[in-house]
Amino acid sequence: MTTILVTGANRGIGLELCRQLAARGDEVIAACRRSSTALDALGVRVLRDVEVTDEASVQALADALAGVSLDILVNNAGIFTRETLDDLDFDRIRRQLEVNALGPLRVTAALLPNLARGAKLALITSRMGSIADNTSGAYYGYRMSKAALNMAGASLARDLRERGVAVVILHPGMVATDMTEHEGIPVEESAKGLIACIDALTPAESGIFLHENGERLPW
Repeated sequence: MTTILVTGANRGIGLELCRQLAARGDEVIAACRRSSTALDALGVRVLRDVEVTDEASVQALADALAGVSLDILVNNAGIFTRETLDDLDFDRIRRQLEVNALGPLRVTAALLPNLARGAKLALITSRMGSIADNTSGAYYGYRMSKAALNMAGASLARDLRERGVAVVILHPGMVATDMTEHEGIPVEESAKGLIACIDALTPAESGIFLHENGERLPW
């Protein structure tokens, strides 16, 4: 049985990933700050009070998983706010960097002992972190944090190669969740595509940046 940990699992994409993975028979561990009725109803193992920006909280997560071998780690937790050049709220920008970029790196570092040879690491990012794809500007905190996450993923792919861990950097699409005010594709479609990309990942492809539909994205 495949054991998979998903962060940010209480709603949106994280919740749907847990739902689909559990439905196909995987052992799912759902990490979140606060659980939800929908998550509790899935019957998966839920680890609450996980704050990815807090060192002690992430260490508590690692302690709770001591001795647990993870086949897949999905760093999904993230936040989104809108900043323009006329509204540069640096506290919001800093918070997005902490959650979206440093959070996944902190979780991954803490759970390295759990990632056995052959494991996969998925980082849920955004094409808004692509420098080549930025044609509209603004969204400073989100774009900068996701670009930083993409770079972390590229480095992790190289640093984890000798451990036999493959890395994939995934854009879920514009998904109809609370974060996007319910504009975009159905969350079920996005999660299905993300899972397919993770399943298809090979060590030779480690470090690729993909759309959930399998399209290679520019950096």
